[in-house]
Amino acid sequence: MLAAELKSQINKLWDKFWSGGIANPLTAIEQISYLIFMRRLEDLDKIHEQRASVRKEKFKSIFDGNENCRWSYWRHMNADDMLKHVRDVVFSFIKNLHDGEDVLFSQYMKDAVFMIPKPSLLQEAVSIIDDLHISEQNQDTQGDIYEYLLSELKSAGKNGQFRTPRHIIRMMVALVDPQIGQTICDPACGTGGFLINAYEHIVRKNTSEDIIKYDHDGTPHNLIGDKIVKREYWDLLRQKTFYGFDFDSTMVRIGLMNMILHGIEHPNIRYADVLSRKFDQSVKYDVVLANPPFAGSVDKGDINDNFSSSTTKTELLFVELFYNILKTGGRAAVIVPNGILATSSNAHNELRKKLCENCQLEGIVTMPSGIFRPYSGVSTAVLIFTKGGKTEKVWFYEMENDGYTLDDKRDPLDEKGDIPDVIEKFLMRSVSKKSFVVSVDKIKENDYSLSLTNYKDYKVKRIAYDDPLKIIDEIISSEKEIQSDLEELRHILAKNK
Repeated sequence: MLAAELKSQINKLWDKFWSGGIANPLTAIEQISYLIFMRRLEDLDKIHEQRASVRKEKFKSIFDGNENCRWSYWRHMNADDMLKHVRDVVFSFIKNLHDGEDVLFSQYMKDAVFMIPKPSLLQEAVSIIDDLHISEQNQDTQGDIYEYLLSELKSAGKNGQFRTPRHIIRMMVALVDPQIGQTICDPACGTGGFLINAYEHIVRKNTSEDIIKYDHDGTPHNLIGDKIVKREYWDLLRQKTFYGFDFDSTMVRIGLMNMILHGIEHPNIRYADVLSRKFDQSVKYDVVLANPPFAGSVDKGDINDNFSSSTTKTELLFVELFYNILKTGGRAAVIVPNGILATSSNAHNELRKKLCENCQLEGIVTMPSGIFRPYSGVSTAVLIFTKGGKTEKVWFYEMENDGYTLDDKRDPLDEKGDIPDVIEKFLMRSVSKKSFVVSVDKIKENDYSLSLTNYKDYKVKRIAYDDPLKIIDEIISSEKEIQSDLEELRHILAKNK
């Protein structure tokens, strides 16, 4: 959990960018990311130098021949000299770093633009980032600093569509329970939230419970992974486990920065239009976690040839993509609009049939429509399925509350809602007031509809009402009593006057 002082510094940084002429929060985060990356690059260089010394290996600094690009070199310059130096020298340096194992972030800097317009803004931002003492913070706090920056994307009017609520992400990760050694992919990764939470889930499961601390909304901290004793497991986690794609280069840069600050030094996030012909839909992944774009369609001529459906609707294509890139036995937990469950078009029916006939459709969690307010009131659900085999039964859960108000304010209630119950009931496929199981034969009878309302057993509570004539008589009787009391009161007042 971030201390109040750190939050205050980050809020101050936001205010400086806002008043300095950068009002778009996505642009502000991108520019702040560049500065944090410049700061972290020197820190990482020192870490690798220390590691090389311990291993008695040769070390070549990334700043070799470019010492003037170190944060420590230019951070105390006067404002005018700093802006000129960072814009013309340092920014050019990080844009042209070779694509080495530590600097994947830099390869997506090629089309980046340095947009801090005022010398005073840059100087103040550098001073605040110094005050955050990023290099001195533990990995948890470094990640929390960036997450707190990203939280501005969900504030009113601040591009909230880019982020899935963290507590919903944690629920979905728990439902598929990723493990060390599995490859995990989010084909529409945005800021990298699903990948980071999958990493934290794995490390948490390998951290002694008495070490872990939780903040008020359930976010775990002090995840040291003390049970992961083999170095090759850490290397696997940090280099060859998490893969993400996004067709917005700005989001790719932000996602990479986010993962670096959460301890994944070699993140595999890349720019790609995953629905297009150019994307390689090879079967590669053990786990898929995603909240893809809901609405819209793509140019039919550019749709990947691996899609069997003739649709151009992105929400349908994404679900088929998830199926295509999963290994047999691989699992997915993905958010879809409720239209995927109920719409009766040929394309929708075929997709649902594939989920039932070629997969084990394990569960469907319908979520209240306020989950993504104030940006969208669309009703959504989480699909959990395993590629391969056939579905025998589908477990349904009707989530009514996610721990926050379902209006535009989304104020916290208990910050848990039904989520712990969803996870507990899913593991056992339990039946309760909010969950039930439907056989695949029943689903086939309904043309593969997966709409919860088709199967939910509504129990109507019978309410006994009095006979209307009796109610009328009681009202008349009551009025007569009132009238009698008033007459008596009038008589008393007249007598005492």
